[in-house]
Amino acid sequence: MSITSGAAGVADRIRNATLAQRVTSAAEAVKHIGPGDTVAISGFASGGTPKVTIPALAERIREVRAGGTDFTINLLTGASVSSDTERLLSEVEGIALRMPYQSEPTARRRINNGQMDYVDIHLSHVAQQVWQGYYGHVDIAVVEVAGITEDGELIPSASIGNNKTWLDVADKIILEVNSWVPAELEGIHDVYYGTALPPHRKPIQITRADDRIGQPTFRVDPEKVVAVVETHARDEASALTEPDAVSKAIAGHVLDFFDYEVRAGRMPADTLLPMQAGIGNVANAVLGGLDRGGYKNLTCYSEVLQDSMLALIKDGTVAHASSTSLALSEAGLEEFVANIDVYRNHITLRPQEISNHPEVVRRLGVIAMNGMLEADIYGNVNSTHVMGTKIMNGIGGSGDFTRNGYVSMFLSPSTARNGAISAIVPMVPHIDHTEHDTQVIVTEFGLADLRGLSPRRRARVIIDKCAHPDYRPMLNDYLERAEAMPDAGQTPHLLGEAFSFHQRFGETGSMRG
Repeated sequence: MSITSGAAGVADRIRNATLAQRVTSAAEAVKHIGPGDTVAISGFASGGTPKVTIPALAERIREVRAGGTDFTINLLTGASVSSDTERLLSEVEGIALRMPYQSEPTARRRINNGQMDYVDIHLSHVAQQVWQGYYGHVDIAVVEVAGITEDGELIPSASIGNNKTWLDVADKIILEVNSWVPAELEGIHDVYYGTALPPHRKPIQITRADDRIGQPTFRVDPEKVVAVVETHARDEASALTEPDAVSKAIAGHVLDFFDYEVRAGRMPADTLLPMQAGIGNVANAVLGGLDRGGYKNLTCYSEVLQDSMLALIKDGTVAHASSTSLALSEAGLEEFVANIDVYRNHITLRPQEISNHPEVVRRLGVIAMNGMLEADIYGNVNSTHVMGTKIMNGIGGSGDFTRNGYVSMFLSPSTARNGAISAIVPMVPHIDHTEHDTQVIVTEFGLADLRGLSPRRRARVIIDKCAHPDYRPMLNDYLERAEAMPDAGQTPHLLGEAFSFHQRFGETGSMRG
């Protein structure tokens, strides 16, 4: 049965009599969380993050600490969550361990200072590793939902992430019922309950991006639900700006590459192949340019959907988009809510263990497009660590799609910090994606198609096509001297200079010197 929209319909969102008796305040609910607990919360790219329970938890931690008692939790999520969530818990020093992805400056600073343990893993691995007990016991889950049906099943909100797993494994559950979530979102979700641990696994029966293999709601043991908290609050908007000249140039190279692949017979002429794009302005610009080429009925099999996807659905360029979360700007949220009846027929939200599942990504032939911090001249990619040591965000789902995609692409401006940092370096000091998984690198200056090339040929193409002109002479000089070394090998390097760009930046503030 459908749920009611709006703040006036908060009570109508909780249609199960038993769970309706457990409605309480956030301040009371968080008394179920104690020092040392492992707490799993909903949220993926800020979509579906609990709105009032986590701030109440941060306040409880502050009060307990003020009384002289230590209070930290281990925090598990789907991916990034709202910035307030990470900031508030980090400011009260409330997080001992964080997994699997973060994107908030306060938390990042504590991680890099050694004050918070952080485990960075592929998003498709989270559910399995939690089931296997790698992170100990999950004491409590805090999950935002759009409503509770008469029979006690849960209607998901704007993300699914790992919520199915959290509800299954946690000892206790706090539900946050958010009546801001449009009632029309009901039915957009596809929650699959057929996964299992080895040796009991079965194939995931998805052969098209719009296949549905699950049910629209979460199951939950009502005996585990210790509190239900009501709220009416919108998701935090994702930060997006209008594509700049660099982003548009990168998008243009990618779109030209698609045209080339169609002419070569490697992609269908009208529909290409299902696409995945990471979060950010560059990915948003690439997707936003897809309507230029006359493509129709495209599909997307990704982990997040950004603003550009809404426009592509609305104009008929994209027929269906599968994801685990929405990551929309302020304008995107308003557009989505205003035209939910249009979008709900073209979007499916799934658990992230399915949205990022390597088997499905490989079967569908997904075009993987992800950002990077830097790549070296042989195609090894660093997407997580600044200067090799300081974590930025995390690997997220990029590895799930890169290793298993039909075409694996990395996109980045050629420089950062007003040209002081080159995105192309002799050797990356931290590797997230090896040269074996990197097929295409794109900057505003060009596209390097690395398929079928040996390391030495890769290096020439990457430097010539992708490096900023200011850095090309330095990179060519490095490569030529490395190749001239006796016994230079298949992948020539000057080991004493391999990280010279990074060392120079540390000493002078610029890789140029």
